[in-house]
Amino acid sequence: MLEFPRWKKVWLWGLTLVACLAALPSLLSSTSIGWPEALPDPTVNLGLDLAGGSHILLEAEPDQVAAQRLENMEEGVRSALRDAEPRIRIGDVSTGDGQLSFMLEDSGEIDRTRELLTPLMNGEGLVQEWELSVVDSSRVVFTQTEAGLETAITQAMDSATEVVRKRIDELGTREPTIIRQGDTRIVVQVPGLQDPDQLKDLLGQTAQLEFKLVDQSALPSDVQQGIASPGSQIFPYAAGTPFEGQSIAVRRLGGIQGDNLINAQAGVDQQNQQDVVNITFDQQGGQRFAQLTTQNVNKPFAIILDGEVLSAPNINEPILGGSAQISGSFTAETANQLAISLRSGALPVDLAVVEERTVGPDLGADSIRRGLIAMSLGSLLVVGLMIATYGRFGIYATAALVLNVLMILGIMAVLNTTLTLPGIAGFVLTIGAAVDANVLINERIREERRRGRRVVAAVETGYKEASRAIYDANVTNFIAGVLLFLFGSGPIRGFAVVLIIGLFTSVFTAVVLTRMWVAGWLRAKRPSELHI
Repeated sequence: MLEFPRWKKVWLWGLTLVACLAALPSLLSSTSIGWPEALPDPTVNLGLDLAGGSHILLEAEPDQVAAQRLENMEEGVRSALRDAEPRIRIGDVSTGDGQLSFMLEDSGEIDRTRELLTPLMNGEGLVQEWELSVVDSSRVVFTQTEAGLETAITQAMDSATEVVRKRIDELGTREPTIIRQGDTRIVVQVPGLQDPDQLKDLLGQTAQLEFKLVDQSALPSDVQQGIASPGSQIFPYAAGTPFEGQSIAVRRLGGIQGDNLINAQAGVDQQNQQDVVNITFDQQGGQRFAQLTTQNVNKPFAIILDGEVLSAPNINEPILGGSAQISGSFTAETANQLAISLRSGALPVDLAVVEERTVGPDLGADSIRRGLIAMSLGSLLVVGLMIATYGRFGIYATAALVLNVLMILGIMAVLNTTLTLPGIAGFVLTIGAAVDANVLINERIREERRRGRRVVAAVETGYKEASRAIYDANVTNFIAGVLLFLFGSGPIRGFAVVLIIGLFTSVFTAVVLTRMWVAGWLRAKRPSELHI
């Protein structure tokens, strides 16, 4: 165990130095010494409790989910009955009181209608999402089940959480904490962001993009009074558009949702030098968009974002390339924010900010200072005790301890992880674990010397036997750290990250590096006695 060929020494020292060098940008970031721009600069991110930042609590409105499900069901019912052979004709459709109901023109078609619509009741899952009933032998009523609505709300909130995470990552922040709270709330914590206005603007935008045909039969006077004809709905023009303050009537069904977008980029229209957003559909969306524009040449269609009309251009010719351009009095910043929102996906439900607070960096700086004082004081006491107790072997343990801390910082910087206040506690715990490993080794060497073993044999046996106990202890700690990381959140995961990394580095420095140093000393000096 004490044989270290040259290639192995070079490998161990190289690995150690690389990990330690990766820690330098993080250590120099708090000083006036600059890091060369030409070199990579991995740094450890500080969590909300250390760097300060913004805390926002978002809440969704479940009634929106129910309303959206009614609209989707209506479109599904119309499509199923329209495509039936022969076609089943229905009267006016009502969506009042959270129910979808319609009258059959021929009451004799009730059984065939039930058969055609039964597959729609379960959606894509095993839970019955809708109940179908027949009133007065000719009126069909769909009612949302409680289980189906709960499932839909859960799916909507999971989707909203993922969309929020994508948007914040696009914003350029690092290691945000985004978790569900209760049934309809999402907690967002972004370290280092002292001005949350940009974040609120980005998260408050649903980015629900729709393309709908304009109802040209609607009377302008009715539209301005908010009176919509059957099958149509009225939307206002967005602020900043040429028609701000006016409204427009569009066909409620038959349009295209923005769900099929695969890309959105801010750009500039070369003809009029206006900021725009260029969007690209996937294959299915491109086909639907081409079909819509082909069938409605010379007709206007409205581009609607979050319930407001951005523009209502005329379809001069079919748009077959699967691409389109959105204009609407954008600035470069607002066009980029809209592109980010569209790329990350539309929020399935509006999110309102119900709580907001900004955490200043002063508290974090004080926590770092106190944590460093505790770690430094504890390290000095440990170093003094180790050197006084084990002499040369205590010096080796001290050097390994310093390298251990640097390697943890370096690995955390390379992995782009976040250091939180519990992470500092993980540092202190790791120092104790690393010292504990050296104590086990040194005490075992003492014991072997008392048994009469020669110096080299005592050192070799001491490392061999103590390593077994060290590996067993660290395996159990590693399992605990993995479980904390998988099932914990926020600060708990920060603690787990430092703990897991520290387990590997402490074993490497306390067992492997110190054994290499001791082996080199024994080979060079060949001592006949150990002062340990």
